[in-house]
Amino acid sequence: MLDYKVKIGIAAMRRNTTDRPKGTFLTWYSAEQRGKRFTDYIESHFTDDNVEFVDNRGIGINDLIFDDASAAETAKRFIEEKVDAVFIINCNFGNEEAAADLAKAVGKPVLLWAPLDDEYYKDGMRPTDSQCGLFGVSRQMQRYHIPFSHLPCCRVESEEFLTGFRSFVSVACMVKNFTGLRIGQIGIRPAPFYSVIWNEGELMERFGIRIIPINMAVVEQRMKTVEAEHPKEQDEIADYIRENYTLDEQTKAYVDRMAALAVAYKRLFDEFSLDVISAECWTATPIMFDGLAPCTVYGILADMGYIVSCESDMHAALTQVLLRSASLGKGIPLFGEFTVRHPENKNAELLWHCGPFPLSQKAETGVDSRARLVNQRSWFRAKDGVYTVARIDQESGKYMILPLLCRTVPGPQTHGTYIWGEFSDLQAVEDRLMDGPYIHHFVEIEGDYRREIAEFCKYFPNLSVDEFAKNR
Repeated sequence: MLDYKVKIGIAAMRRNTTDRPKGTFLTWYSAEQRGKRFTDYIESHFTDDNVEFVDNRGIGINDLIFDDASAAETAKRFIEEKVDAVFIINCNFGNEEAAADLAKAVGKPVLLWAPLDDEYYKDGMRPTDSQCGLFGVSRQMQRYHIPFSHLPCCRVESEEFLTGFRSFVSVACMVKNFTGLRIGQIGIRPAPFYSVIWNEGELMERFGIRIIPINMAVVEQRMKTVEAEHPKEQDEIADYIRENYTLDEQTKAYVDRMAALAVAYKRLFDEFSLDVISAECWTATPIMFDGLAPCTVYGILADMGYIVSCESDMHAALTQVLLRSASLGKGIPLFGEFTVRHPENKNAELLWHCGPFPLSQKAETGVDSRARLVNQRSWFRAKDGVYTVARIDQESGKYMILPLLCRTVPGPQTHGTYIWGEFSDLQAVEDRLMDGPYIHHFVEIEGDYRREIAEFCKYFPNLSVDEFAKNR
């Protein structure tokens, strides 16, 4: 399963200089005071259910890394503690050799920060050149071919620091979950859907992603055991469906089987140690299980923390992992495709699918906010707000991600699950999709994660942000 907890190693550094008296240039004292203050502040203000820290206290001189030995000792601690990222702080000038050696040894995403140099003495001297050293550190990272992110020079208490640091935490979570990803492939693609073709070998070679094929016969076998082996769990899900949806007559006969399918999928996640599933849906499932539709089941699983993409869309599954990780697991991605234009708003589009949106994402008000099941498929409008709309796809081995942004607007009520999303220039978006390699399937999540997606791509050079998104 995906893990949204991030452990960050804090590495406070100074330049390897001789000790100088207080009140002079690049003093140990000033760097030591800053290192302690920044480490204390970050750990006390940013530790929460998703974020924890490992620092370098007790390593180096007065808790500051300054040479090869202290960098190596810190790397050892970070590796043993299994940090997911490294945060390097230039407490005066920093140390470019130690910084690069530490980053290379740990092999995780790196954040560089030079605190604002805001202390000056009456005689004209200053104790720090933190920003100046940042350029030396970054150059050494480049020579080592180490990707890194950086925060602007600012005060640790500033909104700028808060926003930038939280953004990096999201990036670290995205990298953590994308690395070594295990995806279950249930069934095969629908016959007419050439658009969702993907390359298993390339995903393994370029990203280290492992695909675990699961035959529909395996799903059938697991379904047969649910009632005997997991009756309580099946009953709980069936009760949830009856209590939270208005059911039409066709659906009532399928509720227990819908619940059984949800339990079977959960067992497959556990049995095969899967992070996400890319599943066949509307062609094989109804044939295998006497008319059973999986749409609403996927939404129920999403609210339980399990990601299942529709219509054997492997690239959509990858995108769902990225967006959910960007939100640290707090947001739930929707599988809504570009479907029809708004009849009155030239920049608004129906982002729709036949019923897989999770109930937690339902709009709170409006005639189209009532959750119904029509022939087992959910019908409701999703929450209003700002959404990142993104898709990973590839052409001739070149993998790209297109991150867009839309705001919900009122629109006609329709069937299935959906939002009406307004873009800054829908015609330009349509033109870009038509030029490929993208298709109508996209993934949406509340919030703007375009910045995090761009930073994530630094750590996976085989995936690039579409130039269309960079220019908007």
